[in-house]
Amino acid sequence: MKVLISEIPDEGIDVEREETVESVTIISPIKARLKIMKIGSEVVVKGEVMADLKLQCSRCIADYDHLLAVPVDVVYHPVDELKGEDRHEILSGELDMDFYSGDEMDLMTLMKEQILLNIPMKPLCTDSCKGICRTCGKNLNEGDCSCPHKETDSRFDMLKKILDRDKHL
Repeated sequence: MKVLISEIPDEGIDVEREETVESVTIISPIKARLKIMKIGSEVVVKGEVMADLKLQCSRCIADYDHLLAVPVDVVYHPVDELKGEDRHEILSGELDMDFYSGDEMDLMTLMKEQILLNIPMKPLCTDSCKGICRTCGKNLNEGDCSCPHKETDSRFDMLKKILDRDKHL
């Protein structure tokens, strides 16, 4: 959905929108409730973007559903404000800022960005996920496996040999 910036009234507009995205497995369309206001040449977008995602747990590799609700508070400035700069360093106070060009602003781009930026880096089906067995690959959330578990870290084997040798001296 595209919004014509010149047609945003002083009191702003309320938008409810549903969209689909191809780059992530989304179970249902992305939903957004946004308030768009124009303050001078700036366009302020506030609200919430929601999506039901299908993610893969990084511990047990099982697929699970995840509801993502992202608060949105973005200020758009005209790209003309960059004054012909080839590069613009983003400062910490500018992380909620973006630019628009011309008289159109594409809300689908905003919705996609907010979803993609807020997908967990290490998705977990539950906080208590046990993962998979290193030996047989069984999902330990479904029950214990029959593998013998020796709780040692091979990176410390050499240190253990040195300590054992020192005990016999």
